[in-house]
Amino acid sequence: MKIVGFQANNSVRLGVVEGDTVIDVHTVDPKLPSDLGDYLRVSNGDLKTLAALAAKAPASARIPLAGLKFALPVARPGKIICLGLNYLDHVKEGPQKDNIPKFQSIFFRMLTSLTPHLQPLMRPVKSIQLDYEAEMVVVIGKRAKHLTMANATDCVAGYTCANEGSVREYQRHTTQWGMGKNFDRTGSIGPWMVSADELPKGGKGLKIMSRLNGNTMQSSNTDHFMFPVAESLVYLTEGMTLEPGDVILTGTPSGVGHARKPAPVWMKAGDVCEIEVEGVGLLRNPIEDERA
Repeated sequence: MKIVGFQANNSVRLGVVEGDTVIDVHTVDPKLPSDLGDYLRVSNGDLKTLAALAAKAPASARIPLAGLKFALPVARPGKIICLGLNYLDHVKEGPQKDNIPKFQSIFFRMLTSLTPHLQPLMRPVKSIQLDYEAEMVVVIGKRAKHLTMANATDCVAGYTCANEGSVREYQRHTTQWGMGKNFDRTGSIGPWMVSADELPKGGKGLKIMSRLNGNTMQSSNTDHFMFPVAESLVYLTEGMTLEPGDVILTGTPSGVGHARKPAPVWMKAGDVCEIEVEGVGLLRNPIEDERA
């Protein structure tokens, strides 16, 4: 099942994607939470109610997917957790090439740094070094702490795509990456969440790529994770409680703009960047310059 957040009548709504249409489940149950994270908290990660509502929705509840104004798949995630340096080939193309990580590199993004599918990414006034990063995203469906390898992926509601856009100049100012990862509207998540039951456990074996203006820049597979989803969930929950609606960006493969030869390639106004994860979807964003 593909669950999408979208905007209509000045509010965010939930829909189920079927073919080239979206079923607005709020037409069947107006009291349904409008944020997927809120729904997951109320349902403890069970998506059956959404499926049942979609199945009995009238024809009038269907709207064209074309022209939909997308919202983030989770409108208000409690935590936006990012895993850095999760593909060895990406480690080797960067400044940490002689320091292969033994543990997951964990950092966080803020909601203001993200924008939905089809909405513009903003190249900031202060830097031209806006880089693309194709990533698969894990959406948490159930509260989880002290997970084990046997039950780690049981808390996963589904998966989506991300462009974990980075302002490289600011990212390199210190050893802490937070500033370069949190410029307003420099990253994106979407277009929807695909439920975990439609994909291999832990999102294994999925092709992942980025394209800039139609040119393939990154092409890899989630089998190349240094720290696969299950292992990462176990590690994270050693210290923090994961809550329904939390999202986890799982790292990017090689081919990013700062490492291109003979010269770096940065996203600029007029460009279009696409992120595609096999079985999940295609996230597309135009690039615009931030207005001072």
